[in-house]
Amino acid sequence: MKLSIIITVIISAVILQIIGLSLFVFGFFPVKPALSGVSGPESFYYDDDGGSDSVANHTRASMPPHLLKSLYQELSGIHPSFERLILMVIDGLPAEFVLGKDGQPPREDFREAMPYTQALLSNGMASGYHAKAAPPTVTMPRLKAMVSGAIGGFLDVAFNFNTQAMLDDNLLGQFFRIGWKMVMLGDETWLKLFPGLFTRHDGVSSFYVKDTVQVDQNVSRHLENELNRDDWNLLILHYLGLDHVGHIGGRNSILMAPKLKEMDEVVKMIHLSTIQTRDNDQGKTLLVVVSDHGMTENGNHGGSSYEETDSLALFVGLKNDLSDYAASSCNSIYQVDIAPTLALLFGVPIPKNNVGVLISEAFDLLTDDKQLRVLELNSWQLLRLIQAQLPGLSCRNLPSHDGFTDGLASTIVECSGSMEKMLCCLYMNAINLHSSWKSKSLSRSTSRDDYSCTVAAYHQFLKTASEWLSRRVTDKPVGLLAFGVVAMAISSLTLLGLMICMSTEDQPGENQCRCNSITGWHKWSVNEIFLLGVMLILVMSMASSSMVEEEQYIWHFVLSTSYVLFLRKAVQPLAPGSAKSFFKLMKGQTERLDFRISSIILLLISGRILRSWHQGGVNWTYLPDISKWLEQAGVNHVRSIQLASGLLVISLSIFALFLFGFRRKITQLVGFCFLISGFLVLWYLYHNNAFVSASCDAAIQAQIIYAILGIATVGTFVALPWFIPLWFPGTCSKPNVKSTLVTFDGQCIFSLVEFRDSSYLIGLAYIICWCLLQLLLQQPVNSMPILLLLVQILSSMLYFSCSGLQHIEVEVALLYYMGMAGHFALGNSNTLATIDVAGAFIGLSSHSMFLSGILMFIITYASPMLFLLSMLMYISVKCTSYLANHQNVDSGHLAKMILGFPCLVPVGLNSILLTSYTIVLLLMRNHLFVWSVFSPKYLYVCATTVCIYVGVFVVAATEIYTCWVLALRRKKQISIR
Repeated sequence: MKLSIIITVIISAVILQIIGLSLFVFGFFPVKPALSGVSGPESFYYDDDGGSDSVANHTRASMPPHLLKSLYQELSGIHPSFERLILMVIDGLPAEFVLGKDGQPPREDFREAMPYTQALLSNGMASGYHAKAAPPTVTMPRLKAMVSGAIGGFLDVAFNFNTQAMLDDNLLGQFFRIGWKMVMLGDETWLKLFPGLFTRHDGVSSFYVKDTVQVDQNVSRHLENELNRDDWNLLILHYLGLDHVGHIGGRNSILMAPKLKEMDEVVKMIHLSTIQTRDNDQGKTLLVVVSDHGMTENGNHGGSSYEETDSLALFVGLKNDLSDYAASSCNSIYQVDIAPTLALLFGVPIPKNNVGVLISEAFDLLTDDKQLRVLELNSWQLLRLIQAQLPGLSCRNLPSHDGFTDGLASTIVECSGSMEKMLCCLYMNAINLHSSWKSKSLSRSTSRDDYSCTVAAYHQFLKTASEWLSRRVTDKPVGLLAFGVVAMAISSLTLLGLMICMSTEDQPGENQCRCNSITGWHKWSVNEIFLLGVMLILVMSMASSSMVEEEQYIWHFVLSTSYVLFLRKAVQPLAPGSAKSFFKLMKGQTERLDFRISSIILLLISGRILRSWHQGGVNWTYLPDISKWLEQAGVNHVRSIQLASGLLVISLSIFALFLFGFRRKITQLVGFCFLISGFLVLWYLYHNNAFVSASCDAAIQAQIIYAILGIATVGTFVALPWFIPLWFPGTCSKPNVKSTLVTFDGQCIFSLVEFRDSSYLIGLAYIICWCLLQLLLQQPVNSMPILLLLVQILSSMLYFSCSGLQHIEVEVALLYYMGMAGHFALGNSNTLATIDVAGAFIGLSSHSMFLSGILMFIITYASPMLFLLSMLMYISVKCTSYLANHQNVDSGHLAKMILGFPCLVPVGLNSILLTSYTIVLLLMRNHLFVWSVFSPKYLYVCATTVCIYVGVFVVAATEIYTCWVLALRRKKQISIR
């Protein structure tokens, strides 16, 4: 097959894949649609025809704030329970730290760290709830849920890093319309969501997680002054330090208890100054302490585990009869329930897109008729949202806000049938019972049982409606999704067909044809069959949510089995009874076999250690592993291993340079640059503790290391092909095996000797740079896995250099497998919670979304990218020797070998997985775990695709540039001679 055709097919298939992926992502993950406009006076009565909204909106728009506030109070018939609100957000605080879990109190050190808060709960002066947050558990979408009651789209996890103004109906907008003055101190996400609403504000960046002190001091330094002022109605305090402590040291960080103590002091100050000693001029104040999400044992969040979704909702100022942890820990709500509760407590309309249900205990002090009224208002709001989701749905004979239907029986009708009929039936049950209760109340014949039945009917409707709205899948453009899947399928089949076609072609240097001369069928080896079997296993496992959560088991099994198959191939010449074994021993080839066997054994040992380093996955993370053992041993042990790993990485890198030929000046220069970089990394690791906030000097030191590594790597890539010595025999007619020439139309282009040396040295420079960068960015406990990954690369290169000349595609696939297995060995999983946020700010003195995003990507895909970069060394030790048997090598064969398999195989294998999982996601769109398991995995698949594209592009660009420079230099040499 001609080179031009291969390149055209590959580029076309990749472009088609990108187009298909883009169409599917934007079709499957649309921004969740919301009802336009905001709730107004129409929220306090119900019109089945909905024809009065425009009039109500016009009336509201023309009213001054104080008149609108009076109108709301008149229409609702409920006097606001409070006049001022303090919303204290403790970012990342699990409710378990305050309320305990499973009927048990919190840990002793946590209880002792928050004595005042615990006293409020035990004395019934506060009500605490486990508020379940919806995934993704990151800050911005969770703040939206608390103030609007709406569950956003799944891709809000991406918007979390680039917050835009919130245009949907929300509590802050409602408060602003009735003339409230609002003050915000803390996370600047609030300023981005609600620009122009705050009278005063002082924001800090939420992403610079190395700062655990200043972010909270910046809030508390204003607090005393704000509490003494009476010119605000809403005070928002968003503390970030506890979340940052979790990211740096996890739940068990030594900084966690002091941070909880600091938060307890803030609660004490607010309670003593504004709630316990009430100032009549300021009005009655409610303190609501909430958290946006919880955290895993490692301190991360983003997924859907109990630890991540267990957020806190603490109402200080509401009486609570529950004084034991057993009752309090069972007090569970949803995070979206906060919005309707606060709206009804403060006398404003419930936000239009709310799916939450009010917290009944917050209204216990109201009379029976007022409690039924708030349930009725919440029911009307949810019914309007249901009718928007189901156009044409109409429940007839509904009572208006100022009347009821006489003679309705006070019985509950059993509801069944379609969801539309069931929702309407449940609503009618509640309304009819409420109307009956009203009629009996006027005649003074009502009983407590009638009231309880009405409340139960309302709650049944509210719960069913809320759950249905929360699970409601947004409409997806079927045509767009189908086109995206078809485009990716065509691209995948094209790349797969090209891989098979190239692998079955007779390559130069092979001793025998790989196709049966009679049948024309390809003779498949055991390794090639296993390669296809692996892809089949991976594709089949994707349909299981449990296998998606525990995918690391598959990759470790695949890798260890591949090692065994390669070991089998290596020891075959030494098998007893082999006719060739004695001959090979006589020929002195045992040393070569020893290298192959030793390298495979080394791969098996390092792979087993990597497998045991992190338990990984979702369901079995509590099981012991090496990383947990080291962390329990203490920080000093971890730092010692980190420094030892760094020294060994540097030593192995210098050893690899010695193999190349350390006496060459250019090799000495490259080695010196990376030796300096390595010692700077070690110096940084020794003098900077990852468990304390980073200083400005530490950021500058990291920036210097980035600069030196970048200059050394880019300088090697750019300069090496220009300065490497050329082999010039004087004529092209007498080549030998060691100096094979690449020809084109009878002209010498360059010798494979300098190309081999350039590829080896540039590839090694890439690998050294990447390993040193990972030592700098990864968690300290991951330093040893980085060393083991480097050992695997060097061992595999030793094996490949001594192996035969066939089945290159299998060896390239093995490198791809090693990269994916290493991805999970570094502690990654298919949940967003394992993304290392802390390392993404090393070397940054201020928050930069672009730079921190790049660092986060580098940390997450450390292993796959490392093995993609190793393709350059593989090309040097394998593909050039593959072509060395021919006296003159055609440039087309050269391009196939240096760009064909090393670049095509990773792209082809990834395209199969991408297309397969896209189909699985489409089939699982109505699955219970579509947003908690399958969707996060798909985001990882998409990010892996980006990683493959970037790595392959770097390899291809490096080889093309090297060939171009060497050809240009040889052309000049020939013209001079």
